[in-house]
Amino acid sequence: MKLLAIETATEACSAALFVDGEVEERFQVAPRDHARLILAMADDLLLDAGIAVRELDGLAFGRGPGSFTGVRIATGVAQGIAFGADLPVVPVSTLAALAQGALMDLGAPRVAVALDARMGEVYWGAYMTRGDGIMVTAEEERVCAPEAVPPLRDGVWLGVGSGWGPYGDILHHCCRERLDGMVPDRYPAARDVAWLGVHGLRNGRAVAPEQALPVYLRDNVAKKPSL
Repeated sequence: MKLLAIETATEACSAALFVDGEVEERFQVAPRDHARLILAMADDLLLDAGIAVRELDGLAFGRGPGSFTGVRIATGVAQGIAFGADLPVVPVSTLAALAQGALMDLGAPRVAVALDARMGEVYWGAYMTRGDGIMVTAEEERVCAPEAVPPLRDGVWLGVGSGWGPYGDILHHCCRERLDGMVPDRYPAARDVAWLGVHGLRNGRAVAPEQALPVYLRDNVAKKPSL
C-alpha cells in the first residue's frame, strides 16, 4: 500500500509517505510557513521514492482540531491532490495522531491528549490501544476549559500535547491518580497520520475528496459575525 499523509494543524508542518510498511517523513516546526513548505515536502517524498501521485492508493490528512489556518491548509492540499488523481482520502484526528505518536515513540498504551486551544480552553481527547498498535478513541473529543475535562477511565494514562504546558496543574488535578506523567512538548506528525490513515483505508473509512472536511470542534470558529 502507498499513502501520502499531511499534517499542518499546529506549529509543526510535516508530510509522510507510507510504502508497504515503511514510512519516510519531512518534518519542520515552522509557524506561519506551512503553505510554503507542505507541497515541497510532499513532492520531495514522492520524487525520492520514484512514485507518481497516481500510483498512490490514497491520502490522509490531519483534519483537526488545531489552528484554523493550519487545518484549512491540510484539508485544501489533500483535497487538491486527491481530486487531480482521483484518490480516496482518510481524515485523521490531530489528537489521535498525537496519541499514536506517543504509543509508537514512548510505548504509552493510554494517552490523554490536550492541545492548547487558546481562549482559556483545550482540545481534549483520550485514546487507548487494544494491542494492535493503533490508537482508538476512549473519550469523545471536545473543546472545553481545562477544569472541565472528563475523568479518565480505569488504568494509567500519559498526558501529551501543548495544553499540558500552561494548564498542566489544572489537568493533573482533574485526572488525579490516573495520570503517570506529562509530555507537553510533542507535536502531531504526518508519520502518525499515515499509520492511522492506512488503518482507515484498510477498514473502509476513506471518503471522496469533496467529503474530506476539517473538524474544528469550536463551532463558531469559521462563522462570520452577524451584522
